[in-house]
Amino acid sequence: MTRGVAAIVVMLVGAVVALVYLQNPKAPDFVQRFRYPLKYRQIVRGHARNYDLDPALLAAVIYQESKFDPRAKSESGAIGLMQLLPSTAHGIALHTGGTGFHTEDLWNPEINVRYGAFYLRRLLNKYGDEQTALAAYNAGQRRVDEWRAAGKGIAFAETRHYVQRVDELKRIYRDTWASELGYSASWSVPWIRAAPAAAAA
Repeated sequence: MTRGVAAIVVMLVGAVVALVYLQNPKAPDFVQRFRYPLKYRQIVRGHARNYDLDPALLAAVIYQESKFDPRAKSESGAIGLMQLLPSTAHGIALHTGGTGFHTEDLWNPEINVRYGAFYLRRLLNKYGDEQTALAAYNAGQRRVDEWRAAGKGIAFAETRHYVQRVDELKRIYRDTWASELGYSASWSVPWIRAAPAAAAA
């Protein structure tokens, strides 16, 4: 076997091994870190602390929304890391005193995550549980309020998948990036307080 052929064989074996690892949810940390990156970690950790959020939850929402691409834009016009609609962001800006806000600001990772974290905390406060808050983040508060008023669960299959996927991603990020996200050896985060009671928006 020539060196060239041997090199090709090694490359093919390496590619197959990498593919197997990438398809395995229990892959080693270095593979998980490649598959599920944690960009802007100081921003994520900082705003998780600012808004009393589980940092793995915040990272999971960002990954699900944009895969940590600050240039992401959806067909519906949602922008940036946390895929915020300009109308939602303008409302958040007014509520938090950001009178100089412009839609272009949503391309800024720090502003986008700050507003997204604020909005996620607001939904958690309103609904009192993570699954309903995530459903509202995905499908909108009006739809979730209608489902709840009718005594229904999450009516959209897409939204049910979204909630399940974010929960899975939260566990992955907690396992893979524990120290970077601020978890202690006991899997606790010092700034997380008890879940607040549901409150009106």
